[in-house]
Amino acid sequence: MRRLNRKKTLNLMKELDAFPKVPESYVETSASGGTVSLIAFTTIAFLTIMEFMVYRDTWMKYEYEVDKDFTSKLRINIDITVAMRCQYVGADVLDLAETMVASADGLIYEPVPFELTPQQKELQRMLQLIQSRLQEEHSLQDVIFKSAFKSGSTALPPREDNSLQSPDACRIHGHLYVNKVAGNFHITVGKAIPHPRGHAHLAALVSHESYNFSHRIDHLSFGELIPGIINPLDGTEKIASDHNQMFQYFITVVPTKLHTYKISAETHQFSVTERERVINHAAGSHGVSGIFMKYDISSLMVTVTEEHMPFWQFLVRLCGIIGGIFSTTGILHGFGRFVVEIIFCRFRLGSYRSRSVPLPEGHTSNHLPLITDNSTH
Repeated sequence: MRRLNRKKTLNLMKELDAFPKVPESYVETSASGGTVSLIAFTTIAFLTIMEFMVYRDTWMKYEYEVDKDFTSKLRINIDITVAMRCQYVGADVLDLAETMVASADGLIYEPVPFELTPQQKELQRMLQLIQSRLQEEHSLQDVIFKSAFKSGSTALPPREDNSLQSPDACRIHGHLYVNKVAGNFHITVGKAIPHPRGHAHLAALVSHESYNFSHRIDHLSFGELIPGIINPLDGTEKIASDHNQMFQYFITVVPTKLHTYKISAETHQFSVTERERVINHAAGSHGVSGIFMKYDISSLMVTVTEEHMPFWQFLVRLCGIIGGIFSTTGILHGFGRFVVEIIFCRFRLGSYRSRSVPLPEGHTSNHLPLITDNSTH
């Protein structure tokens, strides 16, 4: 009884076989079929390798939502070198919401030479090259996001030479915490002094001939400091053509949450528009000489997430490649053989019709004689 049930089960499984086996005596091989098979296997191997490379790669997904956090503080990371002595310049932030001067105690004024060392110039040229490429290829920003923390800090390397060159510039670096509203960070002549109706700088004791707001922005970022991230103003250098010159940077800051396989941080991206002009009151160009960075906070928040192709999707795509190539090459091979057979059949029929058999009466017949075994002897 058990053997009978096993036979029935086995017969049922055989009937459900969707891959019937063909006896080898019924299979015919050909040179054209072998060539097509070789091309198919080569194509499958090539596309499989390419698909595996796509599977290993990742991409950045951007999502947008309204930023509801207005109570937290915004961190500004600054590293700017101005071609003036430190006792002549002052930096502070004017908060437009509370119309008050934010504390600038977190900034360090360091006397340094304005001229860079060869090693520092090489890094600055590299940053400027990356900035020019970022303006042309926006997808390069995704590569920078994915390689954060991997490339290390983008700060200028320390000076290795012990030159006796006297410091002729002031490096202002550090960080500030300000309210998450629009504001104005500026560097101008004189130290900032408190004022009940706003703020002012003590610039009366500095002569106009010593004004020189040529500057270099080694680093400027908002939010958490992430090594390896290159910001739009990193590596910027401006040379003043006049003593009374104003440099303006209009910055739009976008809160950003970055989630990659290496890091997870809350930072800020920003875009910038630059403008510079010479202060000449007689010509109608009014203002104050200095460096002004007016920033505004966007109401939208961007979430940047690094994503990877699921393994099941890779298997589905791989099966589609293998099955599709086998089916396509089989159809093309069958169609090619059909076309070749039609052409050769027409050629053979044409050659047979051109042959004629003479009759005794002098007439000809286009019909071929029947060839039998007796006619061969």
